[in-house]
Amino acid sequence: MTVEANPDAPISLSRTVAINASLTCITGIGNLLAGLLTVCIPVISKDLDIPPDLQLWPASAFALACGCLLLPCDAVADILGCRRSCLLGGLLQTTSALGAGLAATSTQLIALRVTGGLAASFCLPGAIGTAGHVFPANHSPRRRSIAFAAMGGGQAVGFGLGLVLGGVFSDTVGWRWGFYATAILNAVVLALAVWALPHNIDGVLSKASFSRLVYDIDWIGAFIISTCLALLSFELAVATGTNAGHNMREPMNIAFLCIAVALLPAFALWMRHQSRHSRPILIPNSLWTKLPFTSICMTVFLVWGTLNTSEQLAALYFENILGKSTLTTSLYFLPAPICGLMMNIAIGAFLPRVRPSIAVPAACFVSGIAPLLLATLCNLDGPNYWRGPFQAMALNPLGADLMYTIAILVMTAAFPSQTQALAGGVFNMLLQIGKSVGIATSALIARQITAGTGKSDTMESFLLGYKAGWWYNCSLGFLSVLVSSWGLRSVQKVEVKRD
Repeated sequence: MTVEANPDAPISLSRTVAINASLTCITGIGNLLAGLLTVCIPVISKDLDIPPDLQLWPASAFALACGCLLLPCDAVADILGCRRSCLLGGLLQTTSALGAGLAATSTQLIALRVTGGLAASFCLPGAIGTAGHVFPANHSPRRRSIAFAAMGGGQAVGFGLGLVLGGVFSDTVGWRWGFYATAILNAVVLALAVWALPHNIDGVLSKASFSRLVYDIDWIGAFIISTCLALLSFELAVATGTNAGHNMREPMNIAFLCIAVALLPAFALWMRHQSRHSRPILIPNSLWTKLPFTSICMTVFLVWGTLNTSEQLAALYFENILGKSTLTTSLYFLPAPICGLMMNIAIGAFLPRVRPSIAVPAACFVSGIAPLLLATLCNLDGPNYWRGPFQAMALNPLGADLMYTIAILVMTAAFPSQTQALAGGVFNMLLQIGKSVGIATSALIARQITAGTGKSDTMESFLLGYKAGWWYNCSLGFLSVLVSSWGLRSVQKVEVKRD
C-alpha cells in the first residue's frame, strides 16, 4: 500500500532509494534498448529480412516519435500529473520492448519502436518532474541533486549496458531475449515505482483538470514545434540512409526540409504572440536571453552529439575493420557503463562543492579527448585494446554524465515549479536532437570521405571515414568547452535556487 505523506514531511532513506532506483531505471531502460538495437541490428536485419535502406529506421523511428511528441507530452504531464505520466510511459515501454522481441516483420519492429518513442516522451519529463516535486530545492536540495545525478547515470550506463547485453544475447540465446529481459526488468521497475512514488504529488483528477488540458496548453505552439522536429528527424534519417544523395534531391524531401527550417522562426514568432497576449506558452522567448540557460542548451546539444556517435563508430571499427565478433565488441564497451556509474556516484557526493563554471568545461574537454584518441590511434591492425580504445571507452560518457545533472538543475531552475515536466521536456528534446544531428552529420562526413578515396569498398576507405567522424566529434567536444566556459562563467553553484 502506498503511503501518502505530507508534502513537507521528510522522506525516509529507504523510500528515497526506491524512488531514485525506479526513476533511474525507467529513464535508463530507453537508452538500454537503443544500445541493444545498435549492436543487434545486423542480426535483426538478417532474421527479419530488413533491406539496407530500412536498417536505420528501427533506431530513427524512436528518435522521430520521441522528438515530435516530447513537448506536448510534457505539457500534458504538468497538468495531469508527473507521476501518472511516468507510470504510463513505463507501461508503454514494457509493452513496446516485449512486442519488439515478438516482432515478425520489419514493419512491426519499426511500429513498436515508434511506441517506444511515445513511451519515452512520457517517461523522461515525467521522471524529471516527479523528482522535482518529491525533492523540492527548498526542502531537499541534496537529494534533488542526487536524483538528477542518478538519472544522468542511468542514461549513459543504460546505453553502454545495452551495447554489452546486445552482444551477449545475439551471440548466445538470440537477440529476442534481449528485448524479453528488458521487458521483464521494466515490469519489475514499474511495480516498484507504483509503490514508491508518492500519490500526493499529482493531485486529484477532475473536470477542471481536463478543462485545463484544453485551455492551458499552447496546442498550436506544440503542433508547430512537433511538426518541425518530426520533419527534421525524418530528413536526418533520409540523409543517413542508402542513396542519400539521390533521395535528398527528391522534391518531397526538399519541400519537407524547407518547411522544417521555416517552422523554427514561425515557432519563435508564435511564442512572442502568446506572450504579448498573456496566453499559455510553451517556451518563453525571454528564456533564451538568459546566458546560462542558452549556453547549457547549446552544450547539451553538442555533448550528446558526440556521445553516441563516437560509440557507434567504434562499434563499426571493431567489427568491420578489426573483425571482432559482436560479443567481443560488446565487451569492449564495458568501461563506459562502469566509469559512468562511478562518475555519477562522485557527482551525487560532491555536487555541492562543484563550480559549474569549471566542472562543465572540464567535462566537455574530456568528451573531446575520447574521439581524439580513437582518431589518432586506430589503424587497420590495431592498436591493442588497452592502448587507446579502452581509455576512449572509459572517458567517453564522463562529460555527458556530469552535464546531465548540472543541465537539469539549471533548466528546472529556469521554469516555474508547476512546469517542471516541461523543463525536463526541453532538456530531453535538445538531447534527442543532439543525438540525431550528431549521428546524421557524422555519417554524412564519413560517407563523403570514404567515397572521396575512389575505393569505397576497401577497409582503408572505411577507416578514413570513421577517422573523419571521430575528428568531427572531437571538434564538437572542444567547441562545447568554449561555449560552456563563456556561458557559465557567472554560475558558482547549482543548488541555490528555491522553489
